[in-house]
Amino acid sequence: MALVQLQWFSQTLGMHMVTWALLPNNAKPPYATLYLLHGRSDDGSIWTRRTRLELHAEKYPLAIVMPTALRGFYTHNDKAPDFAKYIAEDVVQSSERFLPLKADRKARAIGGLSMGGYGALRVGLARPDLFSSIHSHSGALLGCSEGSKLEGTPEGEWIFGTKRFAGSQHDLLVHAKAAKKAGHLPKIKIDCGTEDFLIEVNRKVHGQLQRAGIPHEYDEYPGTHNWDYWDTHIQTALAFHAKNLRLH
Repeated sequence: MALVQLQWFSQTLGMHMVTWALLPNNAKPPYATLYLLHGRSDDGSIWTRRTRLELHAEKYPLAIVMPTALRGFYTHNDKAPDFAKYIAEDVVQSSERFLPLKADRKARAIGGLSMGGYGALRVGLARPDLFSSIHSHSGALLGCSEGSKLEGTPEGEWIFGTKRFAGSQHDLLVHAKAAKKAGHLPKIKIDCGTEDFLIEVNRKVHGQLQRAGIPHEYDEYPGTHNWDYWDTHIQTALAFHAKNLRLH
């Protein structure tokens, strides 16, 4: 696969940003795309530095776009820019402008780990017109409300505000119900390690989705919140997206 680095200006954030992309050698462009999101302490290069993503992805005619998104939790921050819009509009549009990617909902997927797991669901469910499938590894799925080290901190308030989390635009269930009602619910896969400090949050969101009648796959595996776990289970996520996307 070819590793490409894009440096471009985001109108939403008002600053230059960097995006990394893996492009396949085993298919003719344009490519279906997985937008793969990083966790809170990392940037878009982390997936290629800490996993064997390039090796795992070689069997699929799939481009993998890895944007940098700072620490904004991929949502519309209360006192800062709209990071959900940044991903759904700026990143997607710039990637499809500069790279040979299919501009087609049925050829777009989104996924991520930890903060990026929440972000993939937050962005993908809020914009079901853009994404056909979503996955989350070890997601901080209730953002600042539960299971996040940001709860009650100045940074958390800067992102999520101080109002009730449930029912707000940060609440994944709000977006999932709206996507289902609109008839454009993406395919969803959620997983978490049984020793992960976020396991109870993931179980809770799984239960919420079940009770709301939102179809999704949910799996627990042995493991904790680390790169050994994510390197293993990104392979399952790639297979999940390949099954649901229009690859050719």
